[in-house]
Amino acid sequence: MTAPPVLDVAAARRLALVRAGLLAAPKAARAHRDAAHAVIDRFGYLQLDTVSVAGARSHALVLMSRIERMDPALGEDLLVPGAPLFEYWGHEASWMPMEAWPLFEFRREAWRAHMAKADVPQSRRDAATALLRRARDDGPFRSSDLEGERGVGWWNWKESKHVAELLWRTGDLAIRERRGFQRSYDLTERVIPDDVRARRVSHHDAHRALILRALAGHGWAETRTIADTWRLRKTRPAFKAAFDSLVDDGSVVACDLRNDDAAIAGWIRPEDLDLAAELKRLRPRADRGVLLTPFDPLLWDRKRVRLLFGFEQVLEIYKPAAIRRYGYFCLPVLAGERLVARVDVKAHRKDGVLRVVACHFETTGPRGRVPAADREAARSAIARHAAALGLAVEGA
Repeated sequence: MTAPPVLDVAAARRLALVRAGLLAAPKAARAHRDAAHAVIDRFGYLQLDTVSVAGARSHALVLMSRIERMDPALGEDLLVPGAPLFEYWGHEASWMPMEAWPLFEFRREAWRAHMAKADVPQSRRDAATALLRRARDDGPFRSSDLEGERGVGWWNWKESKHVAELLWRTGDLAIRERRGFQRSYDLTERVIPDDVRARRVSHHDAHRALILRALAGHGWAETRTIADTWRLRKTRPAFKAAFDSLVDDGSVVACDLRNDDAAIAGWIRPEDLDLAAELKRLRPRADRGVLLTPFDPLLWDRKRVRLLFGFEQVLEIYKPAAIRRYGYFCLPVLAGERLVARVDVKAHRKDGVLRVVACHFETTGPRGRVPAADREAARSAIARHAAALGLAVEGA
């Protein structure tokens, strides 16, 4: 048997950065909305998150790191009627290209099977019927329009919101738009175009497509990372069958990553194997620095970040302040192909400032001195972010 090809960590890291659209400095775009759609197309998803302490929510930060001078407000205004996007459970709750809608029929079917189980209370079934009738007769409704008392557990939602969430997961309702990050629900046939809903993709082909989309965003990846990109561990038999078929037809090839003396098994598309060889001879641009959200597609897999960057990615928003090591919502600083620092920033719009709460550097030289290039990368990354928000930097 022929031994699989081997990449070193530097080649895999550069490939990951190229596929993430981050190897070079962010570029200006004439049409920021189109550029935002292109970023989503690159990965196949844009994960949504509510945390906005840095002046913009995480999904906007992903776009801002790749699009120069993008108005952060655009990150809240992408899902509107007629946009080539839909919202569904992809990596997490995500905006995805409209053409990917048929790929998740297996997930919607699983939720419909859940709703059909005998242990689902009749009251919940009746509430679902009433919500669908409401949408049909009265049109779109927002989460805040739903009646009922707030409950306990599952984010303390009221029962009617639970039901709307379930109907979204089954595909009976869709998210028409978001305003102020609040969902507006409507009947799916009014949100997803007829020709998109009419497309039928087998579960096998859907898994094949999702595996290839995951690898297109990562470059090289372990099986675990590929499955976690679309939360496919619960569909393990279908995932394995699709993966095996991609290997059999040569769409995906085994590729080891050489890390010191160890070989880590992984996978790559043939075209990315060729690209990795070219990138090995390329010196990355000495970028001045850019802030990344912890939920960036490049960073959510912490084990992978440690492997490729030697960077311990941590998220401390759920920790009490007294035991945080770095800060509430630290944004890693990318400079060229290195993660050189992490900064905890807080936007104070009323005061017109972006306050730098903390800045922790990865490298220190003699006498604890931080390399000047790393300091400049952090400074310029913070300044760039503050300029996009229209704020002055305080405390840098």
